[in-house]
Amino acid sequence: EHERQCQGERKSAGLRGYGRVWQKARRFFLKRHPWCVRCKEKGRLVLATVVDHIKPHRGDPDLFWDEKSWQPLCKSCHDHKTMTEDRDIE
Repeated sequence: EHERQCQGERKSAGLRGYGRVWQKARRFFLKRHPWCVRCKEKGRLVLATVVDHIKPHRGDPDLFWDEKSWQPLCKSCHDHKTMTEDRDIE
């Protein structure tokens, strides 16, 4: 129920900045940085599938497009990081 309510309030991916231009930047970044940095720290080589914003951008376009604030993560690591961030906010 909570998830359904939260999703109803959330803008679409395109409206949050994750449209065609982002998808192109994401692909290029992952080609240059193919390994999940968190898994690599643990001695595992896992392909990254997500470009994560190290510091949540919260809609700030300058932070959103700042590649110094991006890191490659696998979906599992990204989901864990996001879940942890959400707990820290509340």
